[in-house]
Amino acid sequence: MKKIALLLLLPVIALAQEKPAAIAPKQTGKYDTNKFSQMYDLLATPNMYRSASGAPGPAYYQQQADYKIDIELDDKNSKLMGAETVTYTNNSPDTLEYLWVQLDQNQQAKTSQTPLAESQKIDQVVPADKFASDYLRQKPDRGFHIEYVKDAKGAPLSYTINQTMMRINLPVPMKPGSTFVFSTKWWYNINNYRKEGGRSGYEAFEKDSNKIYVIAQFYPRMAVYNDVEGWQNMQFWGSGEFALPFGNFDVNITVPADHIIEATGELTNRAEVFTPVQLQRYQLAQKTFDKPVVIVTQEEATAAEKGFSDKKKTWKFSAKNVRDFGIASSRKFIFDAMAVQLSTKTVMATSVYPKEANPLWGETSTRTVAHTLKSYSSHTFDYPYPKAVSVSAEDQGMEYPMICWNFGRPDENGVTSEQVKNGMIGVVVHEVGHNFFPMIVNSDERQWTWMDEGLNSFMEYMAEQELGTNFPSRRGPAKNIVPYMSGDQKFLEPIMSNSENIYQFGNNAYGKPATGLNILRETIMGRELFDHAFKVYANRWKFKHPTPEDFFRTMEDASAFDLDWFIRGWFYSTDFVDIGLEDVKQYYVSETATSDLKDVKVRKGRFGLDKGPFVYLVSGQNAELNPKDKKALKIEDVKLLSDYVDQNLSAEEKTNLNAPKYFYEVTFNKPGGMIMPILVELTYEDDSTESFKYPAQIWRKNNDTARKVFATQKAVKKIQIDPKLETADIDVTNNTWPKQEVKSKFE
Repeated sequence: MKKIALLLLLPVIALAQEKPAAIAPKQTGKYDTNKFSQMYDLLATPNMYRSASGAPGPAYYQQQADYKIDIELDDKNSKLMGAETVTYTNNSPDTLEYLWVQLDQNQQAKTSQTPLAESQKIDQVVPADKFASDYLRQKPDRGFHIEYVKDAKGAPLSYTINQTMMRINLPVPMKPGSTFVFSTKWWYNINNYRKEGGRSGYEAFEKDSNKIYVIAQFYPRMAVYNDVEGWQNMQFWGSGEFALPFGNFDVNITVPADHIIEATGELTNRAEVFTPVQLQRYQLAQKTFDKPVVIVTQEEATAAEKGFSDKKKTWKFSAKNVRDFGIASSRKFIFDAMAVQLSTKTVMATSVYPKEANPLWGETSTRTVAHTLKSYSSHTFDYPYPKAVSVSAEDQGMEYPMICWNFGRPDENGVTSEQVKNGMIGVVVHEVGHNFFPMIVNSDERQWTWMDEGLNSFMEYMAEQELGTNFPSRRGPAKNIVPYMSGDQKFLEPIMSNSENIYQFGNNAYGKPATGLNILRETIMGRELFDHAFKVYANRWKFKHPTPEDFFRTMEDASAFDLDWFIRGWFYSTDFVDIGLEDVKQYYVSETATSDLKDVKVRKGRFGLDKGPFVYLVSGQNAELNPKDKKALKIEDVKLLSDYVDQNLSAEEKTNLNAPKYFYEVTFNKPGGMIMPILVELTYEDDSTESFKYPAQIWRKNNDTARKVFATQKAVKKIQIDPKLETADIDVTNNTWPKQEVKSKFE
């Protein structure tokens, strides 16, 4: 990312030109393994599409996919039927022979390859329901049933389905700048996600025979075509989420007449689907900023639970410049909302939830949505969409533009533990926050999970801390990632690994990236430089498709901070941090030399050898010390120094003399491979403390050890590395002098 300094090669060239005095053993050359080397070997070459600064290049493009969708929910049979018309615009400079469409519901089909790709073993003690599910029950009929694919004139189009991808074969190749319109009709049986798994589906309530539907990946969705890899048509195996182009959506959703719906986009026929009283309540909510207004009450929802209407109602939603669409529908829904004032606009925070979620959700959800929008907006850009919706869906945590589903409910008595409440707040912050990453800053989740989950977990941590409640954040603090980074290397992968190839998904894709960004902000770069660079990245790439290189380059470009060493170690390796105190030597000023100093070479000055007379720094443990030198001397006690001060320093300089009495040479070692700044705290004999911070570049010429001299006016009784646990040091037993008994692992 920076030019390689040719001067680094000069010593090697000079040695090669010297004639050996005798026959020397054959030597081999070495490669540059310095951890501060620039990252040309790892990063893609900048081009006209993506610049070296990390910004979109002058030739940057992205495709557009616009949808008109009509769907109907069959509540009795848990079935979804739909038809859509897609207008696809080719903004690329390439001619396209075919289109790729994602069929993610096929990941749960009977023919899915996902179960076949997972290793299995016999569980010798198995709950009856799991045994029945594994060995007795037939696999349910899941996945898309495609009825047709047609062109704009209604003529059938040739298509091929490969698991979770469908290729539409174009009758005539699409030229740059052209559009192609096609339509498709489909249906599928909705899964019970609590029994079968899945990122969407329904939750069944046995007591009242109702369901909450959270519907996503419900329509054939265009894949991304870009300058990085052409079509992003990796199969959906279950972990790697979704890469999608932006577009405009008009979606009509027909459901039983007693259902309440929230979805991506603005509801365009609110007066038709709300009662007059509910409409008045919503209008009040649009002007209420301090607390949620209940629009559909618990009493109304409880009454609707018993109805099971045979009539139908169609809800119409319109969404502009979004990459996806999500829907929540149920007759059980309570609905509340409040207005949120951002710096440039007002948006709505909304929640829908069953009575089983109260009182927790009525008290907490929408307020948390509002806080999240304010926090994220302050660190990136004002939330551009008209609303953000939180849906109560137990065992879920999933995000879509303007809407997300979140777990966390009270027990049957309405009592909520602190653990459940904090878990619910955390997931709401996280899933609402996904509107920013990746719904707007639209990275490729299928390839790089960390670019949405890691960045968003970092933003979640900041938002949680800004609650002002000492929120117990799981991810972000450096000490929390230590158990993972100190684990068995067989089960660790670099962050820069494909989503499907990760052992410990949460730690690798969420926790470690979030921690790394927090360390950059708090310890390495500082908040001012980091926050500016991060905001530049968010604004450069909102409503676009960034890559990891775009993020890394922007963070450097906007901060003048060389981060290659950190990116190489933290993102591209499984190196861990372990910095220790190897040795501490104490010295005192003396006018006389001890025997061990007689052969010490005088340090060269700028213009040659320094000339005496000399002041001697002698070891505090040296047996030859004169009695008067066994204690710390003041400047005036050393005649040579006293004379120098009198003759060479001004009155002002004399007033501001440091006048140290104690000298310590501290040797730091680095058993861990990961570079990190050295954070040191000295504790003096009077229990006062002083902190020092040495940049990571202290290791640039010696990857094993570094030395620092501390000249102090007070005696030091303790030296400690990283006292606030800011660097994810995996072993703190070597962090203190004198050595103390401390725990080596973090709890």
